[in-house]
Amino acid sequence: MNGTIQDYPAHDTLGDGALLVIGATGCLGGALVASALEAGRPVIAVGRDAEALDALRMQHAGAALTALAATVASDAEAAELARRIRALDLPIAGVIAAIRGAPVRGRLLDQPGDALRRRLDEDLLPHLFAARHLLPMLSAQARGAYVLIGGPGADYPWAGYGHDSIAAAALRMLARVLHDEARALGVHVHLLGVDAPLRTPGNERHACPEWPSLGAVARRAVAMATSPGTVRDAVVRFGDTSPPSAFWSDDVDALDTAPPERRVAPRAQDPDGPGAIDAERSLHDARRLLRGIASSPRLKDRLSP
Repeated sequence: MNGTIQDYPAHDTLGDGALLVIGATGCLGGALVASALEAGRPVIAVGRDAEALDALRMQHAGAALTALAATVASDAEAAELARRIRALDLPIAGVIAAIRGAPVRGRLLDQPGDALRRRLDEDLLPHLFAARHLLPMLSAQARGAYVLIGGPGADYPWAGYGHDSIAAAALRMLARVLHDEARALGVHVHLLGVDAPLRTPGNERHACPEWPSLGAVARRAVAMATSPGTVRDAVVRFGDTSPPSAFWSDDVDALDTAPPERRVAPRAQDPDGPGAIDAERSLHDARRLLRGIASSPRLKDRLSP
């Protein structure tokens, strides 16, 4: 990160503890901060851009907001962030990590291997660095949950964004591993999977009706982070209201208990462009139909020996 890392004074009102938001200066990060403050939670906002953090503080002038200009791009930087958070001497009510680089469109086969490595460096490894140093903090305070937010493309290739699909799938597995390993620390770890592009002020004109809004996703993430134990699965799909699984880890996608009509693949559409990719959407519709047929109890009875 360029420039001097800057701290801002914490607000006096602690309530039940502060919510730590990593990636607070991003589009979703800003919505997370706003939702937490609206819910009456003090917030520690972490972002790499000090000027953007200043703007965030001005937007929420007088609110219980502490801003830290920092990054978790490396293990050492994540350790330094954890040290600075401990120095604030604020109880932490939960952590939300909204870490993601800007999507880059292009075919996987048309770009060198460094492009995929760069995507993993931006979208996957920072989550691991942050979790390694922040999970013990939550464990020591016996508070809150640790929530990662994942984007579309983890289940089905997102046409034109293959690098993002691979990173999203890897993040989902990382969440499952952390979910199981963090049990020994007494900490709940979950990934909130958002299987469609987010509706933002920048794409509102051509956004699809099923794209979730920033505010809706932010409110769900804040509720998950500040109410540990309300969900149990490692991966929680946004919009899924089915009962929690009996398993600690949902590693096998075939064990998905959601009804067939809810198993909808994300629409392969450029979130920054006006048109859908019809061929990819048709492929997803076909997959959805086949999964519904395969899960039919009547069909299973006929195929049983």
